[in-house]
Amino acid sequence: MTETVPPSLCDREPHVPADRLVAEMVPPPRFDSVRFDTYIPDPNQPSQTEAVRVLEGFAAGLGGAHAAGGGKRGFLGLGKGFGKARAAKAPAGPRGVYLDGGYGVGKTHLLASLWHATPAESSLKAFGTFVELTNLVGALGFQKTVQTLSGHRLLCIDEFELDDPGDTVLVSTLLGKLVDAGVALAATSNTLPGKLGEGRFAAVDFLREIQGLAAHFRPLRIDGEDYRHRGLPEAPAPFTDEEVTRAAYATEGASLDDFPSLLAHLAKVHPSRYGALTDGLRAVCLTDVQPVPDQSTALRLVVLADRLYDREVPVLASGLPFDRLFSEEMLNGGYRKKYFRAISRLTALVRDAKGLVR
Repeated sequence: MTETVPPSLCDREPHVPADRLVAEMVPPPRFDSVRFDTYIPDPNQPSQTEAVRVLEGFAAGLGGAHAAGGGKRGFLGLGKGFGKARAAKAPAGPRGVYLDGGYGVGKTHLLASLWHATPAESSLKAFGTFVELTNLVGALGFQKTVQTLSGHRLLCIDEFELDDPGDTVLVSTLLGKLVDAGVALAATSNTLPGKLGEGRFAAVDFLREIQGLAAHFRPLRIDGEDYRHRGLPEAPAPFTDEEVTRAAYATEGASLDDFPSLLAHLAKVHPSRYGALTDGLRAVCLTDVQPVPDQSTALRLVVLADRLYDREVPVLASGLPFDRLFSEEMLNGGYRKKYFRAISRLTALVRDAKGLVR
């Protein structure tokens, strides 16, 4: 009997047509079945219960006809009675909400629940990360992206990035056009670990970066600890190269790659294709995990980690633990939010893969 050799991510160079990028602007598989009633608020964090209440009202308020030209004719406001219709004339501009909180408090769960709860066909709602939105603009062009999204009822942007001024300005300009077309907005971002408990650090940064849109967003603080580590043991220690290789051969749908080779391959594939890079995989097995050598490589790895996490693809690895991937300089630099998120998500995926080793 011939042994089946696991596929290698380094052998894949997927082509992703622009229409697939648009069609895939829905909550990823990990969040396909989440709803407000599946979010379990921490009883010690009342802001989590309040967030559910506010977002349920926000979703209910998005029913009815699309508010074309809503930015000029007025839409429901964000003050008292948020999410409830009022007889008085509402302030100009569509409603928007910004979920402000640390890592792993359930912001993406809530954002996806909002998408699911909004009473509109899937084709009239869009959900994507900040990176995916910039990739869409790159694939379609700015004007075509505006045309494509202007007929939507709701645009949800997960992980709004504040560390790339060029992309932030690009997306802010895009959102301004969509606001004028009457599209409702919702976004999340992360409070830096060192800034937790210091008020609305992330919210202030977010609103400052999108100055022209600030009036359209209500910051909604969500406090709490990272649920991915709540009550769970520390991330398991890495396995040996032999254990990882043996598991890759024994697991149907698992890929097998040398980590340094994979990092080199990512440089040849546009980040908008990283999701397609993982198509059909049930696990990713990596040998010889080493520190990421430079910032560009690190940022590409962050995008891959996001796509693996979204698709619930467990990661089995040997070598260095994932919490030692990034140097202290990187973790203290301008992209630290991304690196902390990647560590949190990769650690969760490592736990998911533990059962692959027998």
